[in-house]
Amino acid sequence: MNRIKFIKGLKKISLAVIFAFIGPFVIHQAFQNKNHEFYIYVLTLGLFIAGLSIALGFLGISNLVNSLLSGQKNKR
Repeated sequence: MNRIKFIKGLKKISLAVIFAFIGPFVIHQAFQNKNHEFYIYVLTLGLFIAGLSIALGFLGISNLVNSLLSGQKNKR
């Protein structure tokens, strides 16, 4: 087990969970204020944060799996 990759994976997953709550909140606030002049910017920011959450989740899971299975490739 590669401990450094494991810790990096946990950090990425924790950021993904935080962004998974912030992104939909920002999107919801944008839809509540459709008449505001910054509507499209806030909506774009919310969609970016939600997409970043998904990407960080995949990267975090990938790091966790690689860290757990890295020492077992050459063993038979």
